[in-house]
Amino acid sequence: SVSAMSGETNRMTALAQEIQDVPSLREMDMLLTTGEQVTISLLSMALQQIGCDAISYLGSQVRIVTDSEHGKARIKSIDDHRIHESLDSGKVVIVAGFQGVDEDGHITTLGRGGSDTTAVALAAALKADECQIYTDVDGVYTTDPRIEPNARKMNTVSYEEMLEMASLGSKVLQIRSVEFASKYKVPLRVLSSLIDNPVGTLITSEENIMEQAVISGIAHNKDEAKLSLIGVPDKPGIAFKILKNISDANIEVDMIVQSVSAREGLTNFAFTVHRTDFDKAQTILQTVCDDLGAKGVQSDDKVVKVSLVGIGMRSHAGIASQMFEVLHNEAINIQMISTSEIKISVVIDEKYLELAVRSLHSAFDLDKE
Repeated sequence: SVSAMSGETNRMTALAQEIQDVPSLREMDMLLTTGEQVTISLLSMALQQIGCDAISYLGSQVRIVTDSEHGKARIKSIDDHRIHESLDSGKVVIVAGFQGVDEDGHITTLGRGGSDTTAVALAAALKADECQIYTDVDGVYTTDPRIEPNARKMNTVSYEEMLEMASLGSKVLQIRSVEFASKYKVPLRVLSSLIDNPVGTLITSEENIMEQAVISGIAHNKDEAKLSLIGVPDKPGIAFKILKNISDANIEVDMIVQSVSAREGLTNFAFTVHRTDFDKAQTILQTVCDDLGAKGVQSDDKVVKVSLVGIGMRSHAGIASQMFEVLHNEAINIQMISTSEIKISVVIDEKYLELAVRSLHSAFDLDKE
């Protein structure tokens, strides 16, 4: 599965916006899928030029059938008959990523990371031993090497850990491709296309990983903004009233914290959103504040989220307290906390991002093999 050339999707999106203020989603899919068509045909020609018998196919030609959600379609099925025929005749098959066709024959696209999702779906349909994703990084690291030079490339990561890392800000793989790999138990290997004989990182089932580190990695996300409604009269349905207005505006909420003052009968309600939604959410919250009789709105778009991820947390106590101690020792104030079975996330002031990541990386020995 092959994606469009770098920058091509952005170029075509800009082109569409010159023609139509709000381009039709169906026509956008027709336009954007031409990027992959160019790439697959040129790659096929390049392989033929060096004596390799190659053939290229569009998603519709190998019946990658999706639902009809233009711009973010989901794969329903793949008819692997044509691919098997070509492979059996000795051909190298190149399939356009990121695209499919719905039941009515309309071209669809799979959204961000769609080419990775196509690759995993093809590997599942063909019952391949492994799906290899070639990218500009040579694997999954314990944290961002640009922040922590001692970050270490991991040999193996579980699907669950990779899903958490992807959702928490790691840009190596899109969530949907990892979800697909996990669902169909397709081993997924991330490799660099810039290195000869790369080993990369294998993403696989938890039971296939021999040594399970307590903490696998540290993810961070700068795309965070925090909003707080202060002094809300504590009555049933407060959270619903606040968040309904936010969700009606199609704003995605990440972390939520509600604290109640027993004496005054007031509650403070804080949550985080993407920075791009910050202004819109602030305006909505101001209206909600007046309706609920709250004392005021506080907002801050200079925050970041830092997260520890590791399946070993399930069987080890005290990880949260150790994390909080490390941040306390560096005089970093924790504004919000969120946990799941295999992750702990904190929201902190963005100026402490690098210090927090480096301190935690060292404290949890992630720089050691």
